[in-house]
Amino acid sequence: MESAGAGRAQTRQTVPVRVYLPATLDQLDHLGTAIAPGPAHAVTPALRTALPDEDEEGWEYSALLAAADDSLALLAAHADGPRLRVVVAADVPDEVVTVPGDTDAVASAVRVVAAVPRQAIVSVHVDEPAAAPDVAAALGADRAAAERVDERELLWYDVTELEHIPR
Repeated sequence: MESAGAGRAQTRQTVPVRVYLPATLDQLDHLGTAIAPGPAHAVTPALRTALPDEDEEGWEYSALLAAADDSLALLAAHADGPRLRVVVAADVPDEVVTVPGDTDAVASAVRVVAAVPRQAIVSVHVDEPAAAPDVAAALGADRAAAERVDERELLWYDVTELEHIPR
């Protein structure tokens, strides 16, 4: 990078931030070229403080799980879609991620303020199809089903596999 004293403008280097965006399978099916701006989760200073004994991998997993919880809430609003939680992991410039000032927010909560291009997606995490009955029951306020959903691991898919995610 050129020095500012040389009369040339410096380019600000941004650090990519891994964000976890809650989604539904219907949204993935209609993804197009970008994901709209909106709520997401990431490793934030508040998350690091809340979980001081975790490492980077543990913090990322916590952010992923929080996004999975938000995906469940999205499913409640999309009654016709497949009953599987979906989390999209993407690397975005730090300048498009803001931390809400709400002190009641989940420690990993962030807001992505610009569209996330499809090429920024690094992976997608989805419930296995066998989870659908428990997800549906959890949406119907079945506490036992909600606990089973919380205990389920999301399956990992590479971005090249989006069209092949089982429903």
